[in-house]
Amino acid sequence: MPLLLLLLAPLFLRPLGAGGAQTPNATSEGCQIIHPPWEGGIRYRGLTRDQVKAINFLPVDYEIEYVCRGEREVVGPKVRKCLANGSWTDMDTPSRCVNRTPHSERRAVYIGALFPMSGGWPGGQACQPAVEMALEDVNSRRDILPDYELKLIHHDSKCDPGQATKYLYELLYNDPIKIILMPGCSSVSTLVAEAARMWNLIVLSYGSSSPALSNRQRFPTFFRTHPSATLHNPTRVKLFEKWGWKKIATIQQTTEVFTSTLDDLEERVKEAGIEITFRQSFFSDPAVPVKNLKRQDARIIVGLFYETEARKVFCEVYKERLFGKKYVWFLIGWYADNWFKIYDPSINCTVDEMTEAVEGHITTEIVMLNPANTRSISNMTSQEFVEKLTKRLKRHPEETGGFQEAPLAYDAIWALALALNKTSGGGGRSGVRLEDFNYNNQTITDQIYRAMNSSSFEGVSGHVVFDASGSRMAWTLIEQLQGGSYKKIGYYDSTKDDLSWSKTDKWIGGSPPADQTLVIKTFRFLSQKLFISVSVLSSLGIVLAVVCLSFNIYNSHVRYIQNSQPNLNNLTAVGCSLALAAVFPLGLDGYHIGRNQFPFVCQARLWLLGLGFSLGYGSMFTKIWWVHTVFTKKEEKKEWRKTLEPWKLYATVGLLVGMDVLTLAIWQIVDPLHRTIETFAKEEPKEDIDVSILPQLEHCSSRKMNTWLGIFYGYKGLLLLLGIFLAYETKSVSTEKINDHRAVGMAIYNVAVLCLITAPVTMILSSQQDAAFAFASLAIVFSSYITLVVLFVPKMRRLITRGEWQSEAQDTMKTGSSTNNNEEEKSRLLEKENRELEKIIAEKEERVSELRHQLQSRQQLRSRRHPPTPPDPSGGLPRGPPEPPDRLSCDGSRVHLLYK
Repeated sequence: MPLLLLLLAPLFLRPLGAGGAQTPNATSEGCQIIHPPWEGGIRYRGLTRDQVKAINFLPVDYEIEYVCRGEREVVGPKVRKCLANGSWTDMDTPSRCVNRTPHSERRAVYIGALFPMSGGWPGGQACQPAVEMALEDVNSRRDILPDYELKLIHHDSKCDPGQATKYLYELLYNDPIKIILMPGCSSVSTLVAEAARMWNLIVLSYGSSSPALSNRQRFPTFFRTHPSATLHNPTRVKLFEKWGWKKIATIQQTTEVFTSTLDDLEERVKEAGIEITFRQSFFSDPAVPVKNLKRQDARIIVGLFYETEARKVFCEVYKERLFGKKYVWFLIGWYADNWFKIYDPSINCTVDEMTEAVEGHITTEIVMLNPANTRSISNMTSQEFVEKLTKRLKRHPEETGGFQEAPLAYDAIWALALALNKTSGGGGRSGVRLEDFNYNNQTITDQIYRAMNSSSFEGVSGHVVFDASGSRMAWTLIEQLQGGSYKKIGYYDSTKDDLSWSKTDKWIGGSPPADQTLVIKTFRFLSQKLFISVSVLSSLGIVLAVVCLSFNIYNSHVRYIQNSQPNLNNLTAVGCSLALAAVFPLGLDGYHIGRNQFPFVCQARLWLLGLGFSLGYGSMFTKIWWVHTVFTKKEEKKEWRKTLEPWKLYATVGLLVGMDVLTLAIWQIVDPLHRTIETFAKEEPKEDIDVSILPQLEHCSSRKMNTWLGIFYGYKGLLLLLGIFLAYETKSVSTEKINDHRAVGMAIYNVAVLCLITAPVTMILSSQQDAAFAFASLAIVFSSYITLVVLFVPKMRRLITRGEWQSEAQDTMKTGSSTNNNEEEKSRLLEKENRELEKIIAEKEERVSELRHQLQSRQQLRSRRHPPTPPDPSGGLPRGPPEPPDRLSCDGSRVHLLYK
């Protein structure tokens, strides 16, 4: 026995079922042998007659074929296949052998079709041959419309509604009557479907994807074997979620099909938490929209346009460099496979440039060819259909428009034939006469509509079934252009939310790009070298302030120190220390402290600077204010000069400090300082990576920062200006009670100038952390250093060089009484005044000698011109100029000339 029989031996153990039964018993071991139809037989592939007699069951996936005797032909399925559940395929449809009807006796039923052979979508190039092939297959079947023959009348619509209007008029007003209309692209289908309702015509489209055509109120008789374009959107959203994209951009051609598709996509992505950040459209020239996409940094871009416009778009994409590892384009999948290589005179890009621009893009397309490659109702597999269609085409499939949609056009004829067959009663039921149809016969139209609406069969494009809106339900194919050719990377069933992924996707950058430039937030921190350098200077300044304070306290018993109001100088040293200490929190930022500690650092800056200024500058301002108040009045303040009450000075300083404390406390309570972030323009890194640097800078700020600064700087600025004025007014005043007021004035000059310059400069440079810190901190350091040096170093020098370390009590013990001490002090003052007067007298004597010399010169000149006069006989003195003075007398500051 042949080897095949041995392989089938395990299935031969069961007895033969009921004789003549068409439906076999289900079994897990295979399918029971069935009997042939009357006047017919069964061809068992690979088995002889004797082998068939020896078995009762056939294995799973085994196929049998019906044959008829003589002039008869099979009506119904010609091939049945054994399924895994033990049943044969299509057992609900009986197979019969009937006499052939001559074609001359069959009545013609006409179909009016519009095929776009050119235009935005030249789908008619492949769809028309597919329709003609379907008509041949249907008309050759005696079990479908045995009394009728389908015939085609067609025109080239060029995918243009205006052109379609002309041909629609010819189809409707010229005989014969058409029982159905078959338009192609969406724009033409919209026109035809709106008019068809007025003519009681069913419209069946094979290439329309516009979501607007799903409107049953507007298009009540419309069906399509091409699913709605909205069927792409669930797949797109699924892919967005798979790759973690939350921001997308879109560009569309301005037509109804793409506008309605994009509206549906916008609703779906919104539900999924995805944002359409940028939406562009164009009518014919996509140059500006593509530039806008580049300007807006679009990365994930959904493009909706016809094939001819797609070439224009990607030519502009190449020019703008909107492709590569940073970008992903989502396109419609029903373009020709080599659409980007087709010559197009409307663009100025080469094939290589176009190939480079489109590399890596993703397409989503309805599954238009059954991937299972099982036999359809036409007894052809999808692969056999492709081979048969390819032979009928005049060009290579990749260069033929609509090749991918051809299975849909083929199945559209079968859907129509089955619906007409059901309407006419070809299935064994009483039906209507299709030849009685006219444009006023709504009854036949309604029956065709119901039959079409209930269609369900296996076509070469897969399972054909229509939803309530007349649109085809189907899977979605996901492809990616890899190396210039499309590769399948997955399927998606939106009805079950089932994504079948093949893991064959490839990316130029090695992985899916980000949906936007990855923004890395980086803080601009203060230069640590600058911070450390200024901190060292500040620390040394604090040490200097402590030394000065210690010196002043230690020598507070010395009369020279006592006459400088040492307590005020002590406050100045403390104020300088606080101001210098403010440099440390001024330089602290996120590099050193956490976010929670930042408000405390902000308050420390404010309080240290505020109190340091009030104590340091306030004590100096108090001195200069008192000197000006007392010594610039000539008469009414003479009694004040004799005595100085220190408590008034301390009260003035206390008032200034109290004003600062009150202001700072109110500020802190009402509107406290907190951490704010200043964001700068994005910066591109030097490396070629898909990231962008977003610099940020931390600030201490409050809600009404400008108001508080205006108040604070306002009265501080007035104090500085007033201090400069008082220092100028008192520069020539000399007083024993405050013997260092000139040094105080010099310190006020320096502090005021530095503060008045630094405050506005630091506000302007607030966005430049290093410059702002350098200006502010160095102004604090220098003003503090100058103040300490000017006020304390001269005192140290005097006490060291002159040895004036005695206190007032020590001086009393040496002289025996305080009176002698006062006399000594007066004597010292008189000696000083004598030295000053001697200097003045010397200057006057020099001047007098010059005058004498001039007088003598003039006298000699006169004597030469006028000889001397003889003596007067009367004994009087000779005439002439008076003799020069020979003695000079000083009285106070006045100089008198005495004559002989």
